[in-house]
Amino acid sequence: MADSTILDEEDPDQAGMMDEMCILVDIDDNPIGSASKLDCHRGAGLRHRAFSVLIFDSQNRLLLQKRASDKITFPGVWANSCCSHPLDVDGEKEVENATGVKNAAVRKMEQELGIPIGTIPADNLQYVTRMEYMARMNEVWVEHEIDHIMVVRADVEVSPNPNEIEDIRWVSKIELEQMALEHDAGNLVIAPWFDLIRVNLLENWWNDIDEMKDHIDGKIHRFMEERPDRAGLSIMDKHRVAAEKCIARAIEKSTEPRLGGAMMHLIEGGGKRLRAVLPSLVGEAVGTHHKGHHDLGAAIEIIHNFTLVHDDIMDNDPIRRGRSAVHIAYDMPTAINAGDAMLALAFEMIAESEDIKDEVMRDLVRVIGRMVRKVSEGQQMDMDFENRSDGVSEAEYITMISGKTAAMFETCAQTGAMLAGASEEIQETCRLWGLETGLCFQLMDDLIDITGDTETLGKPAGSDVLEGKRTLMAIHALNQDPSNLPTFHSIFGNGESGSTDLPQAIAEMKAVGSLEYGRKRAMEHHAEAHRHLSKLEDSSAKTVLQGLTDWQLERMS
Repeated sequence: MADSTILDEEDPDQAGMMDEMCILVDIDDNPIGSASKLDCHRGAGLRHRAFSVLIFDSQNRLLLQKRASDKITFPGVWANSCCSHPLDVDGEKEVENATGVKNAAVRKMEQELGIPIGTIPADNLQYVTRMEYMARMNEVWVEHEIDHIMVVRADVEVSPNPNEIEDIRWVSKIELEQMALEHDAGNLVIAPWFDLIRVNLLENWWNDIDEMKDHIDGKIHRFMEERPDRAGLSIMDKHRVAAEKCIARAIEKSTEPRLGGAMMHLIEGGGKRLRAVLPSLVGEAVGTHHKGHHDLGAAIEIIHNFTLVHDDIMDNDPIRRGRSAVHIAYDMPTAINAGDAMLALAFEMIAESEDIKDEVMRDLVRVIGRMVRKVSEGQQMDMDFENRSDGVSEAEYITMISGKTAAMFETCAQTGAMLAGASEEIQETCRLWGLETGLCFQLMDDLIDITGDTETLGKPAGSDVLEGKRTLMAIHALNQDPSNLPTFHSIFGNGESGSTDLPQAIAEMKAVGSLEYGRKRAMEHHAEAHRHLSKLEDSSAKTVLQGLTDWQLERMS
């Protein structure tokens, strides 16, 4: 049976179905194994295959279902006609002609809607396209699916299973638009996956149900950044653009063109701008947001890029964000000078902000100064680890990344709440969320360094192993029987001379469980981050913070 503890309060029939084995897939929808429905939907979730059926009648009305209140994930929301998962069983795994998802749809239409098998033959289902999306319900339950979308014209009698469906509606295009307005007003809820279909695909399909060949595209539409509501994306964009303008204005102060160019080099190379937007997102989630949050986020983003400039020098990394590191694009002295100027510029920005009140300035500078010190301490520990002969413990590693990486997330969250006028209790909750999110982020970066590729990473893949970095996975591997990792031990810390043997070394780490151990520890910090975030009141900004928390693990899948 699935984990009984987490399902104790759930409907027994629905809990029993959490043992069903879903099909895990990679980013291109290729099967990579299976996992229980429970494991696919809790915590960080696992990417798995799903389907959505849209049934239209002869009056061109679409059948909708309201999910039963007994459903474990997204109860009581309005969804498309039938939506579920093909299982890891014969008849539902087949990919050619979408046979597997069609057979699964026939099975679920009978189980959910009471439509007898044969009423809508599998061959009548028109497979149109796929979409990948992620939508979090709360800190426990999440959807992360590649959804196969099918349409069919059928006048059918429906006898809903009350354990699955609370209500049904046949709706015209206009009636669905009215429901969307009710959704926006908060009077009803449309399921996030169906809302994505409605907004991005259905508008162009509605009048072509009997002739869909022009809409069959062979694509996987990616809606990962729009989960679970479209407001989240606009919030992120709004704060990112505002912070980037602050950064550009600040660096333009430099009267030395070469120094200014060196300071902008990494920033122009892109980046996620997480640290730039986090103070604003937290500010909106807990209190009053204002322009001072953009100045703060921009300052911390500049500090982050300053540390990257110096890290690349210390780590001897030639590539960052797909372009030459600053010390390669310019020269070593200029890179060091640019980093120093960026640190000074960040504090200058904060001091000159007209929107940061004097009464918080002392605490703000103290917390940010502590952050810079902790980052430097973490970097020094990281370098010292490489030269130690007595080994590095997991506790020491966590202390190191708590400074080197997590301190910035921690500070972004704490100071964002501070500027918003939040209570000390809420500031501490936000700080702890940032800490746990930062720890998860670094664990994921370590794992992606091993499993990614140079083009995607924007830096040499596997460089941590070749450089002998004591990551959590390396520590785990070093504590295993050396006879099981001969190649790993032979190249660990040997630099580029061991690069040809790197795939074998990684295979050995995987075989002894080191990669899975790193993933497991990341998931623990992910769960803690959501636990702290759950204490905040619901808001659009909190929804985006939940999505960012999930994104840490999503990067790995």
